[in-house]
Amino acid sequence: MKSRKSFVVSGVFALLALILIILVKNVDVAVVPETGKPMGFYSINTAFHNIFGINIIWYKITEIFGILALLVCAVFALIGLLQLIKRKSITEVDPVIIKLGCLYAVVIALYALFEKVIINYRPIIMPDATEAEASFPSSHTMLICVVMASTIMVIGNYIKDEKLLKLLKICCAVIMVVTVVGRLICGVHWLTDILGGILISSALLFLFKGIADKDLR
Repeated sequence: MKSRKSFVVSGVFALLALILIILVKNVDVAVVPETGKPMGFYSINTAFHNIFGINIIWYKITEIFGILALLVCAVFALIGLLQLIKRKSITEVDPVIIKLGCLYAVVIALYALFEKVIINYRPIIMPDATEAEASFPSSHTMLICVVMASTIMVIGNYIKDEKLLKLLKICCAVIMVVTVVGRLICGVHWLTDILGGILISSALLFLFKGIADKDLR
């Protein structure tokens, strides 16, 4: 029953993400003068963007957290690799590790997809680029939310000390919140980019929870 509810909630978030994509492509579309690229929800996005402007410090902070998220992925990959070497069969690797790897793979696939199927462009042309890059959904938001939230779900399988476990879960939650807020106010994404990243992440996380529920402690 719990798994079924997770799948339903996942489907709701996926539908909301799809609706947002359709709306962004069709509602209040106008050209951004700074980039020369079209952008949906122009009035809302530009109004919000103008409140905070460009904040490079927050951009760098969120970049660091993004690297940290990749390191977390590497740790779980290493756990899986060591289990594979020791147990000599992929079927003997913890199911939660396999499913976590699949979750990461889906995030990578979605990142590649939205680099080709461009929904929105960044508000600015980045210093190392010649033109505005794709910005929907915020890949940093998606990465951090998926990695940190899924870590909160699975870390109890590997950390038995209750105090350490609680501390690590709090750290993951703080990193997730700070990164999403930081990405929102640093000025390299539109409001709808962040919202899209949150909706897609939520869909993936509830799907993962439904699939891996029996393996979680």
